Amino acid sequence: MEADRKAMANQVNVPADLPFQSKTTYRIRDKVIYCLDGARIGIQYETFFAGEPCEIFHCVLVSKSFLEKMTVIEHTLPFFLPIRELESDLLSSNAIKFIDHLEEILQAYIDRREQVRLIKELYGNQIGELFHSLPYNLIEFVLEDFECKVTVSIRYSDLILTLPSQARVLAWPLRSSKRISTRSSSTSAAQLVPFRLPYAEEALKTLCLPEAYADIVLDLPNALKRSLSSQHSD
Repeated sequence: MEADRKAMANQVNVPADLPFQSKTTYRIRDKVIYCLDGARIGIQYETFFAGEPCEIFHCVLVSKSFLEKMTVIEHTLPFFLPIRELESDLLSSNAIKFIDHLEEILQAYIDRREQVRLIKELYGNQIGELFHSLPYNLIEFVLEDFECKVTVSIRYSDLILTLPSQARVLAWPLRSSKRISTRSSSTSAAQLVPFRLPYAEEALKTLCLPEAYADIVLDLPNALKRSLSSQHSD
């Protein structure tokens, strides 16, 4: 048994500067569980994006006796993630489900955050205003340098999601666009109304954000042309 324990510890490759040390460790997917002194359990969560490692988070649970529920006594999770709600809902009844669900939330948060970082790096010159909530479950931005001002809003109904549950893309015709100034009177220009872009909304709900963005921008000039022509003909 001692040989098995040492073999497992070697397989885990635990860094020496961890905030807690343990004689017994177990690796389960992208997390390492430590059996600590004082009836404590430590969990190390490793996160990744596109196969590359990102942050490592820690959480320590304790139970004074078998008759008392486990509680979170310390953690390094971002303050805006709902660890206390999960503790109240899951930890008292199913510690394993709590540990696994926390892993899903952390990984999804990193995934959403890195998707936003990537579109800013790749397409920052095309993006105007960009807003996101702290857990990146609400993301809004504006596309410029087109015949219309295009506003994008995506929402994630659950913090374990990496694809949006809701997407809304609106194109706002610009009075100064070439199309309006050369083919429409000032009266018809004033009558132009914002319109949705269903193809863009579908791309956002089915592809990761950088891929969806590339698809949207590729088809955007033609999509705007068709929609504006339809408004002029009505």
